[in-house]
Amino acid sequence: MVRAVYASGRAKYYEGERGAERMVRTVFANGNVKYYKGEQGAERLVRMELADDGGVEHYEGESGAERLSRAEFANGEEVQYYEGER
Repeated sequence: MVRAVYASGRAKYYEGERGAERMVRTVFANGNVKYYKGEQGAERLVRMELADDGGVEHYEGESGAERLSRAEFANGEEVQYYEGER
């Protein structure tokens, strides 16, 4: 499978060999896009592009325990850094 499209407008994109496909991206109806890394079943969120303001959020951590580590504002004038657990 390479793509799954839902009635809500959300679409999930996959890469990999048949039977080992891993999710790499989710596009939401509002234009937000989430990017994932990791093997099938252990995909973790690494980045989210925000459609409403053009900002980008970066995440660290294992699948299910991701935490925001950096937020870049679209105006290029501010970057916020975060530390600690989720």
